[in-house]
Amino acid sequence: MILFPAIDLKDGQCVRLRLGEMNAATVFNDDPAAQALAFEAQGFRWLHVVDLNGAFAGRPVNAAAVEAILAAVSIPVQLGGGIRAVATIAAWLGKGVRRVILGTAAVRDPGLVREACRQFPGRIAVGIDAKGGKVAVAGWAEVSELTAIELARRFEDAGVAAIVYTDIERDGVLRGLNLSATAELARATRIPVIASGGLASLADVEALLRPEHAMLEGAITGRALYDGRLDASAALALISSRAGSAA
Repeated sequence: MILFPAIDLKDGQCVRLRLGEMNAATVFNDDPAAQALAFEAQGFRWLHVVDLNGAFAGRPVNAAAVEAILAAVSIPVQLGGGIRAVATIAAWLGKGVRRVILGTAAVRDPGLVREACRQFPGRIAVGIDAKGGKVAVAGWAEVSELTAIELARRFEDAGVAAIVYTDIERDGVLRGLNLSATAELARATRIPVIASGGLASLADVEALLRPEHAMLEGAITGRALYDGRLDASAALALISSRAGSAA
């Protein structure tokens, strides 16, 4: 199980939102590269980076901050937000991003997802952000009629490396992960699923490690990590100990 620390970028700063509201952003670090380095030093094996401005604009906006993060760390980075063209995907992969996340494009341009998977096998993830069970797009500003499971099943045969499933109604409010919906999605698709939205404490990490959630690739943690509710060393030690006992 992989625990992904989140770096959400708004106006070049590392922030956390509440329920996806851009006007409810809390700045936690004005140096995203330094924050990335801190996460690497704590022992995290991946970084989850989102260009929030880009998600609304439909194009990369915080490119300088992302490039600074890539230059600072050696651990792999997955990146989402405003990536809606093959050329943009190719550019980010060329700059060192390990995995690109396509969200809005997965709903509006599924052919892009398929073409990207064909050109860059193993490097494309789909971001499924749900509100009330329905998929939201354009920085969560618009809600479609698609369910998360319906969208995931569209890409069963495309070669998608992972699905990042976010419960918007839990994002940034520390209510705990929606593991029932996440596990339901994971059971409905062969694509590995990453849980996101609401991780609040070590108890959530414990829950992720239960046998019934073994199909999940991991989870993303944001606000709880930044405000100290989740101790990084304790979480990573717990994951490592469980992995060792299962070996």
